[in-house]
Amino acid sequence: MSRRGMPRHLTGIMVGALGLALAAAGPATAAGQPATNPNTDGGASGDVDTGSVLVQLSQAPLATSTAAARSGNDRIDFNNSQTRNARADLAKQRNELRQWLKKNAPAAKITGEYDVALNAVAIRLNGTPVSVLRQAPGVVAVEYQGVYTPTEEDPDLARISALEGWADAGAATSLPSDPATWAGAGVQVGVIDSGIDVTHPCFADDGFDADVFADEFPGRSDLTNDKVIVAKVFNNKLNQNGFGPEAVDSHGTHVAGTIACNLQTPAEVAGADIPYDPSGVAPGAQLGNYNVFPGDVASARSEDILNALQAAYEDGMDVINMSLGGGSSGAQDLLTIAVDNLDRAGVVVAVSAGNEGPGYMTVGSPGMAERALTAGASSVGHYVGLPILAGDPAAEVTVGAVGDFAVPEEDLTAPLAVVLDDGALSTACLPLTDDLTGQIALISRGGCTFGQKIQNAEDAGAIAAIVVNNLPGDPSAMGGDGVNAPTIPAVMAPLTAKGDLMALDGADVTLGATPSYARTSNDDILMGFSSWGPTDVQFRVKPDVVAPGGNVLSSVPLHFCGDGAETCWEFLSGTSMASPHLAGMAAVLRAAYSEWDAWQVRSAIINTATADGVMRTDAITTPETDVQKVGAGLANLESAVNATLVLSQPSISFGAVPSGSGRSITRTIEVTNVSGGDVTVAPEATGDLAWLFSVAGDEVTLAPGESTSVAVTFQAPKFGGAALTQAHLWLDGNTHAVLFAYLK
Repeated sequence: MSRRGMPRHLTGIMVGALGLALAAAGPATAAGQPATNPNTDGGASGDVDTGSVLVQLSQAPLATSTAAARSGNDRIDFNNSQTRNARADLAKQRNELRQWLKKNAPAAKITGEYDVALNAVAIRLNGTPVSVLRQAPGVVAVEYQGVYTPTEEDPDLARISALEGWADAGAATSLPSDPATWAGAGVQVGVIDSGIDVTHPCFADDGFDADVFADEFPGRSDLTNDKVIVAKVFNNKLNQNGFGPEAVDSHGTHVAGTIACNLQTPAEVAGADIPYDPSGVAPGAQLGNYNVFPGDVASARSEDILNALQAAYEDGMDVINMSLGGGSSGAQDLLTIAVDNLDRAGVVVAVSAGNEGPGYMTVGSPGMAERALTAGASSVGHYVGLPILAGDPAAEVTVGAVGDFAVPEEDLTAPLAVVLDDGALSTACLPLTDDLTGQIALISRGGCTFGQKIQNAEDAGAIAAIVVNNLPGDPSAMGGDGVNAPTIPAVMAPLTAKGDLMALDGADVTLGATPSYARTSNDDILMGFSSWGPTDVQFRVKPDVVAPGGNVLSSVPLHFCGDGAETCWEFLSGTSMASPHLAGMAAVLRAAYSEWDAWQVRSAIINTATADGVMRTDAITTPETDVQKVGAGLANLESAVNATLVLSQPSISFGAVPSGSGRSITRTIEVTNVSGGDVTVAPEATGDLAWLFSVAGDEVTLAPGESTSVAVTFQAPKFGGAALTQAHLWLDGNTHAVLFAYLK
């Protein structure tokens, strides 16, 4: 299989204010440090664009304005004269700023204007001090623009009980069937990413509705069909580079396939047949391609993201996915405000939590947004690999996962060289002094990109490399880094095989040439790279929920598999791969319950998650109970489709409370019955620290559509030190919310 270098969006870059990274992972990083990517095992740091800013103005944007007219599901009615008048008022305020700039900051140039998610303008400073702009009339916030980088029976769908959810939603679960009967049919999902390859079989449009838009497809008509109905590009340098919305990079197509790949599309990886036919979580949904990482552009600024968000909303997208994340600007981060406002205006926005785990407070923007549907990542126990054999007669030692690096054309047998550094298996991040001529190098994951360590092994004479995983669970498909270009075969072996492989030092080992599909039991393990909460300032619980994000199989552009390829698939890992699972779930719910508001969809997904469904990273058979790592638990589409109650707040945070203060804080949420029958609400706090959280209110039975208030009080003890305290609020047998307080 012909493969390109490292997908740039998977570098997992973490940047400064509003800087975002498409989710993938690697070694642990501290908060505020560059994120890493499990497909490259290394990352690069980005930065803010200090030459450009976003300026927020005082009037409310259309998403939250009481002056804008609304239609169903709180959607803005753009054709209503009331809304047109509201837009005119916002334009007037922006024009007043424009006139002020001419007199007081003539070098500053407005490069973008926004009125849906934010009432704001983008400004190229051209040397103008930010302090000058803060003095302008109507300005409430000025922040530098961030630089964004595109930061992966079907065992994937089984992790979230998708087929059961489809059946309960009345959707088809197998072929032959009409796309109009597939889960998510009639719903449009905007993918803000690196493009979608419309020629991939996942996005064939036979049977899809051709009349979504009254006019021609928005954007490039040659890159759209009745499945991918929008193709637009957003980048501040398009005039110079001439890029369009086509998918050059793999990330967006992979994300789009997870959301809505057509039902039961045959797949193979590296010549190995996949023994099931993958489907997207919402195979009946239609997609919008909003490409903010076009061509070989490796970064986008805040205004590009906002332009894409506004276009997706105006095009009528019901759900938006942003598999990207990075640094934030605190409580008033403008991108998170935009996400919150779009949710208020009727659109569910799914976002990756980020790849900076393990470590608390590593969730970035916009995943930290209160009203984002934020995804952490768990494993899917499968991969495609090559057998590693030893002994006489030869016996299989383990199976090494294949990725972007070469595989042998025929079985390759050579002595195994265990490369050590101070007695431990070397990461090979520095040039190797060992003479590895004619040998297969055994090295460790961690510390640098896969490309770098494999190149160092090749430079030392190795004819192949086996990289041993440094995390429990399955090995990952290794990606290139776009810099190094090693030519030797290379695979990743699981951590469990480390001892057996090291014991073979000097012995002949065979790397098989025939890839095969491996299904393992390493499911639902919290991925080590998945970012943790709480958020900064407010100390909210994030991620909201966990979804498959480790070794996720999905579509990639056909050119990744060489000239003439008719299909192309790849395993990728990262919270970028988890977020589209939630976007797909949201699409299924929007199709099944068209009358639900965005917050109700979010609540149904979050508050019905399997609370003990995610396993610990370091003890993979033990449930992870820390809510700042897993939120409400493992997403479950079957439970979400059968939700009986929705909550006005899907989790309850009491913020930072002085330890030993004895302070008492009460939060109240609204609980609404969205089922067709009576539901008895019996609120109860559970967990080891439930004694810190008291619940007011008696058991009550709600009729369909009826609501009740539930008050929860956190009582800080008058002893003890800093601690993260948590509990679960159970409302009925299926509905629960996370309770959290930080004793500082």
